[in-house]
Parts: sequence; structure tokens; C-alpha cells
Amino acid sequence: MLRPWQIVLGERIDPSRSTPVYMQIIHSIIHDIETGRLSSGTFLPSSRELAKMLDVNRKTVVFAYEDLIAQGWLCSVGTRGTMVSESLPKQNLSSKSEDSAGGSETAGFSFRAPPERPLAVPQGTGLKLDEGSPDGRIFPFDQLARAYRAAIQKTAQANRFQYLDPKGSENLREQIAEMLRSQRGLPVTMDNICVTRGSQNALFLSLQVLVKPGDAVIVEELTYEPAVAAIKAIGGQVLPVGLDEGGINVEEVELACRRHAVRAIFLTPHHQFPTTVALRPERRLPLLELARKYGFAIIEDDYDHEFHFQSQPLLPMASYALEQVMYVGSLSKLLLPTLRIGYLAAPAPVIDALAHRISLTDGMGNAVTEETAAHLMENGELLRHSRKAWRLYAKRRLNFARLLEQHLGAHAKFDMPDGGLAFWVRFDREIMKVEEQMRQGGLRFASSQSFATRDTATPGLRFGFASLTDIEAEETIMTVARALS
Repeated sequence: MLRPWQIVLGERIDPSRSTPVYMQIIHSIIHDIETGRLSSGTFLPSSRELAKMLDVNRKTVVFAYEDLIAQGWLCSVGTRGTMVSESLPKQNLSSKSEDSAGGSETAGFSFRAPPERPLAVPQGTGLKLDEGSPDGRIFPFDQLARAYRAAIQKTAQANRFQYLDPKGSENLREQIAEMLRSQRGLPVTMDNICVTRGSQNALFLSLQVLVKPGDAVIVEELTYEPAVAAIKAIGGQVLPVGLDEGGINVEEVELACRRHAVRAIFLTPHHQFPTTVALRPERRLPLLELARKYGFAIIEDDYDHEFHFQSQPLLPMASYALEQVMYVGSLSKLLLPTLRIGYLAAPAPVIDALAHRISLTDGMGNAVTEETAAHLMENGELLRHSRKAWRLYAKRRLNFARLLEQHLGAHAKFDMPDGGLAFWVRFDREIMKVEEQMRQGGLRFASSQSFATRDTATPGLRFGFASLTDIEAEETIMTVARALS
């Protein structure tokens, strides 16, 4: 085949882009081959000629050619030069689209696509209303830096920079067990604790060891959407039951157990998500009796136990029935969400099963971060920060309630939450219209649909207050009020 007068690459080479130039050349040549601009047997310019044409270093073109030859797109024919391989796949790949960096936007194989609406991630660029996040700005970062330094030194001295127990750091497990014994009444030792990458990871691991495809899992009609998504991802059958101001409807739970082989029930009994109501003591014991009778596990997600502002907090259900409960907790609300430290308390054989699952997917956690958290707990820094955060969030809770009443009292109803870091707000007009007005007003938030597992649930929105200063809270609530007016 005759050499063309000149090869013009279909995609412009731009040295200012973050993608290395030799990779841009590779992507451009592959794209031209796939779209038919360069056919099999076509000779390419010499490395010197192409380098001159593109105004790049010759070695850059040599690297690109060598890589394309290794991949089979090009072949070297001795002194004659470099040409497009004659043994390319016969199928037409011209429909394949690529972005400016050369990455494929389509896959040539089947896979499970994510849902159209991402979980618990408000879309857009406007003012964000979270669902109850802590304020990461108040954490003493100098203390965190010192704790990391101490943890690294301790880990190095103990020669523990290698693969360790998938259950997590022994020091952290012991500190968590001590916290749960002394503050929450759980009869646990280190052997009952497994450290996880956040509470969501703990929840998913719990479901993995409990639920097989087709098994039934009970949830409340208003609940935590990622939990529902995790149940469905494992192949479980979601069974919604009723909820009122006293918590889950125990009679509906028993009816569901009679009709289905229930393997687990997911609950947030301390501060119910999203409504913030507490599961009344007179409903807890009957629920535990049902768990024993029908042999299902209670997954108790105690996601913000520390932040209870009214009276004494109720002890977790796991404190008097650990044999029936998988207790999910997190240090994210106390430390920082980005550190990703959660934990699970359960009977020791269940912890061994969880560790096996971790060894299949993650091998182990982050030993240095776990040792850092253990150091903060051991020296009392975490407890001191917890008390400081509690006082600050208690004030923000009262201020947020005042702002809601002042600016949204004509449009919405809410109850002062006894605990947690968010308000559950119900509106006097159709919820979909409210959400549309708020979005048009430049607000981002989790939709009412994200909380509901059945249509009969009373809709509402969850407004987090802990992450907002008084000025930020007023701006947020006034923005909501302007949108609704």
C-alpha cells in the first residue's frame, strides 16, 4: 500500500491537558483506527516525522508507537516503517464514543448499572440541606495530627505495617468494647467487636451473613434508603411495616413473620431515621420476643447515640439481648466522616463470619487510622470533643427550631427532636410541589421519596442542623421560606 501524503490525527494533541502527550497520541491513533480513518496496512509517518508534525519530542512518539505495537494495533515491518496491523478485530467499533481524555463511555459487556438517582446524594450545585451530618470544622485537627503521629510510631515499633486481623485493630476493638460496656450497657468484650469502614459497611456485612436471595427483611415504612438498597442488592425481599410516634408497629411485624420467613429486621430505635422518634420501651421487649420466636436478627443501627438532648438516653436493645441483635455503630459523628470508622457488636461466632467477609472484599481495614482512633479514645480526647460537640449541637438545635417556627411556621409542622442531628419536617401542601419549589429556589436535599418504602407513609423532609452555624442556618431556612412563598 502506498504511503499517504500526510497523516492527520483525528484528535488534537494538547500538551496543556492533564493526560500525558504519549497517551493522547495512543488514544488518537486507536480512535482513528476504530472509526476507519486509518485502515489495516496503512503506513504511519516515522517517529521523527510525526514528532515534527505534532511539535513534540521524538521519544514521546517512540513510546506511543511501542505501546501500540505491544497492544497489537500497529506492527513494525523492519526498514519499511510502522503500519496499522492487518489482524485487527473484524467487528465495527466505530460506534464506540470516547471522551476528551480517551476514556470509553460505553462497556462491551453487561453489568449491573446503578440507579438513576444516587443514594442520599442531593444533586446540583445549590445550597445543601444535609440529613444530619456533624460539623467537621469543629474537630481539633492538631489533636488528630498528633494522634496520627503517635499511631504511626507505635505501629512501626510493633512491626505492624503488614496485613493484620480483618476484625480490625485490637487496641480499637478493646476501646470500643470498653465504651459500649461503660456508656451503653452492652455485655461485650473485644471478641464481640468488628471494625468496619463506616456504619454502611457494617450494615452491608450484616446483611451478607444473614440474608440469602429471596429472604425477607422487615423495614419501617419510613427508613434509611441505603439500608433498603443494600437489602435489595443482596437479593433480599423488603417488607415495609407501619410506624407511628411510638416507633415501629409490633403487630404488623408479627403478621409479617407469620406470612414470610423473616431473616432480619432493620431498625434505628434510638432516634428513628428519618422521623427522630424513639422506639418506646413497651414495644422493645415484645419485638425481642418475636425475634426469639421466629429466629430473626435485629440489626440495630445506633448511628448518633451520643447526641441525645432530652432526658437520659435509652439503652440500646443490644444491651439486654445481644444474642438476638447485630449492633451497628459509628465513630464518624464524633471524629470525621472521612475517616470511615464504624463497628459491629454481635455474638463472637457472628463476628468471625463478618471477618471472613471482610477478608474476601477488603482484607483488612486501615490499621494506622484505627490506631489513631484508639489513641484518641484512650487519652480521653474523643470524650472531651464529644462533650464540646454536644454543647454546641444542643444550642444549634434550639436555634434551628426557632428559625423553623419563625420562617416556616405557616407552611410546615415539626416536633423538637429529643436527640439526633436533624429535624423531621412535614408540609401543609403536596410534597412534590414543595420539593420542586425548593429546587427552583436553589436548594439541594434528599427527596421525600428517598425515605418511603410504601405509598401510605406520611411524607416529609429531613433538615440537618448540626453542620450549620447560626448564620448559615438562618440563610438556609430563609431560602426555604422564600422558595415556598
